[in-house]
Amino acid sequence: MLTLADVLQALSNTRPEAPQVITEAVIDSRKAIPGSLFVALPGERADGHDYVDAAFANGASFALVRRAPAAEASQLDLRRPISQADLNALDLPVCLLVDDPLAALQTIARHWRRQLDARVIGITGSVGKSTTKEVVADVLSMKYRTLKNVGNFNNEIGLPLTLLSLSPGHQRAVLEMGFYVPGEIRFLCEIAQPAVGVVSNIGTVHAERAGSQESIAHGKAELVESLPAEGWAILNHDDPLVRAMAGRTPARVLFYGLTPQADLWADEIEGLGLDGIRFRLHHQGQEFHLKVPMLGRHSVQTALRAAAVGLVEGLDWPEIIAGLRFGHMQLRLVAVRAENGALLLDDTYNASPESTLAALNLLAELDGRKVAVLGDMLELGQYEEQGHQLVGRRAAEVADELIAIGRRARVIAAAALDAGLPRERIHRVADSPAAIALLKDRLGPGDVALVKGSRGMKMDVIVPALEGPR
Repeated sequence: MLTLADVLQALSNTRPEAPQVITEAVIDSRKAIPGSLFVALPGERADGHDYVDAAFANGASFALVRRAPAAEASQLDLRRPISQADLNALDLPVCLLVDDPLAALQTIARHWRRQLDARVIGITGSVGKSTTKEVVADVLSMKYRTLKNVGNFNNEIGLPLTLLSLSPGHQRAVLEMGFYVPGEIRFLCEIAQPAVGVVSNIGTVHAERAGSQESIAHGKAELVESLPAEGWAILNHDDPLVRAMAGRTPARVLFYGLTPQADLWADEIEGLGLDGIRFRLHHQGQEFHLKVPMLGRHSVQTALRAAAVGLVEGLDWPEIIAGLRFGHMQLRLVAVRAENGALLLDDTYNASPESTLAALNLLAELDGRKVAVLGDMLELGQYEEQGHQLVGRRAAEVADELIAIGRRARVIAAAALDAGLPRERIHRVADSPAAIALLKDRLGPGDVALVKGSRGMKMDVIVPALEGPR
């Protein structure tokens, strides 16, 4: 377990006697538990320093702070040498004074990671990395004690917090790594030291900040560039930008995909709607017929990524197949029934052209009159017009009715009209409340409605407003 002595060694390069255990690290005072370390970070709306007292009230034993709170608490100034006498005089809770709490958190995580033998699997890509993380963890858990980052803890704050949850008992850690600006994934890798890197695909998400797809590819490639020579880069052979990363890594390469040119590949893919997918898997002359509880034909790529990790991490095929069938993944898309019996597919966590097209493909597999409720896709930069047009054309092929929400979604509506969806079946609305009113009026008991848009569109209120009693 992480102790105060580990923190002091990381931040001051000394290791005095300080056996107090730190149960976990948090940045939300409401999530503090007895023995936890609260990291006071400044935010857009609030400063964590204003909540140190609340964290202590909830049981936190320590707080990483730039300034001490008003309430009485022991203080340990890590900006100067620490003596054993200083430690002996401490009473919990304790404020640990540092110049920069975030930098201190990252330093502690870097130090703690190097004390442990767990192998780290890093996962990145434009679409599918969160679901891949879940399925990879399911597979590895068939043989190893495995840690994964929760939710979207995939950045310069969340990844260090996850690493501080590592214990000597963990054998594997599956860490999603997000990309926003060049150098970010390289920095995360310097902290986490992954032995395996998985890249799903290169899409247009975050192009507004990162630039072109080529720029995004360079940023994602930082993961495989950071791997050791004895490590493994698991790359999507079907994506040319990912396939090219094989020339940028010192590690061994395993390609996955949907053609025999990949080392691990699948064919005979059949979407079973909400019952999952069925496919045939190939590897080194072996064939396996699988049915797994993942939604949409595109999920076969997720299964391949997880199987590839299992292979390079020493699992046998029965263990890999059992993990793929485990079915306890936290899928972002949730299917519920509306009060009138219609089936609602809630996929409002986020949206890009790639993920929206995949969701529309799932909608196409289901029976019933199909309604696509699609909102603006944000942060696409130069691909904004093109991305919305692609979605609009596919919506016209799949949906019987389209509800487009937001300013950018007018492009979806126009493209759907041009692709042949009748004008009277296309509805443009400004926001989610207007979409809810329209759906209540037009959604029938046998209908299936897909609801998808970027988080900034606040479309997550739509399905709860229509959902029947559970």
